[in-house]
Amino acid sequence: MKISGLYAIVDVDMLRASGCRVRSFGEEMRRAGVGLVQYRNKHGAPADVLRDAGILREIFDGSGATLLMNDRADLAALAGWDGVHVGQGDLAPADARLVAGAGCIVGMSTHRDCEVEAAEESCADYVAIGPVFATGTKADAAPVVGLDGVRRARALTGKPLVAIGGITRANARSVIEAGADSVAVISGLMAKGERPGRIAEEFLELLR
Repeated sequence: MKISGLYAIVDVDMLRASGCRVRSFGEEMRRAGVGLVQYRNKHGAPADVLRDAGILREIFDGSGATLLMNDRADLAALAGWDGVHVGQGDLAPADARLVAGAGCIVGMSTHRDCEVEAAEESCADYVAIGPVFATGTKADAAPVVGLDGVRRARALTGKPLVAIGGITRANARSVIEAGADSVAVISGLMAKGERPGRIAEEFLELLR
């Protein structure tokens, strides 16, 4: 597993609001060369999640991309995905791995220094810190941590560090320079009049 560069998040609510389908968005990410993908569907029924997971698995088959399910370790296992990403209110990393399978990848969201320290001590494979900048993607987003929060997180963990929240092409490089190995991007992959795949290509070039 390599956690670096662009971590594309396929957020169903955001895609729906933009009039974009999961399949077309996934195909754009595949063509751009994205190697790290998370699927997030906060309100969908399990059948909907598994349908989309099957579509994305088909799209990325043979690409070497890592596919991670947000929250649902059980559905990650059923879909045959590589792992799961859990938040502070979800399963603990050890429990998520127990459900998803011994060989699965587990990522953990953090928002404060003490949570980063706990994630470092856990069996999580990588740590996500955020929101780095203000974001409208999550209505219940934690307070912004800023680039200083990324630097502190980098000092507190030796695990791969993913930064998330309000990351755009304009600020992505500064986040990497602050110590993140990867930037997770949701709304930053959508812009009026631009293809998501082209935006992803620009992110990948900026982060090389």
